[in-house]
Amino acid sequence: MATVEQQSEAGAAAGSITVSNPATGQAVRSVPMTPAEDVASMVTHARDVQPAWEAAGFEGRARVLKRAQKWVVDNADRISETIVSETGKTFEDAFGAEVLYAANSFGFWAKHAPQYLADEKVRSANPIVLGRKLIVRYRPVGVVGVIGPWNYPLTNSFGDCIPALAAGNAAILKPATATPLTSLLMLECLRECGLPDGVFQVAVGRSDTAEALIDSVDMVMFTGSTETGRKVAERAARRLIPVSLELGGKDPMIVLADADLERASSAAVYYSMQNGGQTCISVERAYVEAPIYDAFVDKVTRKVAALRQGVSSGPGTVDVGAVTAASQLDIVRRHVDQARAAGADAMLAVVLPRYPRESLDAIAEAKRVGYTVVAITDSAVSPVADRSDVVLPAAVGTQLVFDLHTGPMAMAMVLLQAMCDAAPEPVQRRLEEFEATAARRHIFTA
Repeated sequence: MATVEQQSEAGAAAGSITVSNPATGQAVRSVPMTPAEDVASMVTHARDVQPAWEAAGFEGRARVLKRAQKWVVDNADRISETIVSETGKTFEDAFGAEVLYAANSFGFWAKHAPQYLADEKVRSANPIVLGRKLIVRYRPVGVVGVIGPWNYPLTNSFGDCIPALAAGNAAILKPATATPLTSLLMLECLRECGLPDGVFQVAVGRSDTAEALIDSVDMVMFTGSTETGRKVAERAARRLIPVSLELGGKDPMIVLADADLERASSAAVYYSMQNGGQTCISVERAYVEAPIYDAFVDKVTRKVAALRQGVSSGPGTVDVGAVTAASQLDIVRRHVDQARAAGADAMLAVVLPRYPRESLDAIAEAKRVGYTVVAITDSAVSPVADRSDVVLPAAVGTQLVFDLHTGPMAMAMVLLQAMCDAAPEPVQRRLEEFEATAARRHIFTA
């Protein structure tokens, strides 16, 4: 999971944070925070430079956006690696759903902003305005504050700044504290592409920084949870400023008896596991007609079992990345508990988090719900090994990756996946023996 921790005393005094890779637990980079009291001066600077940016017109702004589009294409791998490092998602999720989006968005708004924001003639039958010309003219609101989420730090965070800039606004982005690195990289992009200083700024901080932003800007765009969205709307309402909210959803999949089960099961797996399941429109549950229920569950179970989960080191290395935010693990566990309490069956076995500080709690939780625990460690006397039912060596020539996941079904699949592309015979035999004795709590090998 992604962790963002205050530095030790000197770092904390300077207001810096450490961003860690959720897939490895390793620190990636230390980033200075923006104190809440500094936000007002950032907005003042943005107000000072925004009129000149507006005066550049669509053509002038488009030149900068087109240069940014080329910058994104030229630096696609660097952007992807940055996204992967702070979110733990797969390379494909970073490249396909974020980098390509940014490249397309820069080009789209450079081309279409004049069309979408063109003057609109208004016809009226009111005799008071008879003979007069009525026009709706779109003007920038001024300074737009964007508060972004951690699940898509480019698409759903920086991405909302692109149309705001195209329209002639200045924009200040407050990225999720867990994932600020992508936003800072895009700040570098725009500076190199000729965007005037202060037109786009990044404020790294926590809730007090976001609150200060809402209290100062002319419009707020927020993407995140419904609970936080309410707070954003309430705070913006005090100043009667426009607010746009993109909040979480509950997205069922409905599978009817005449459906193509192969396609339906593939869609269920992909759209629930893509981006680690951390998408606002992910498949969260499935309603399946009784005549095809068992066949559908079987196909989904087999396909989920075959997924490769772990650390993404480039294209094609894994299918599912890490859970990005620490808070999500609690949500996952709560959903699993609720499903089991309601009578759901767990079709696959539990997976242990890979970090020692989390493993002991995970072992206790796994045993509490009736799973057999497998430890991956080189130390037979470690606390993890002592509490596990089966111990497998870490150095088996391949990567054995463990993490928690829930599947798309109400039956709450919990997956233990051992990726053993070339496991030595003793280890492979041990896995097969364990699978044979674990009843419905299986270990699957990819």
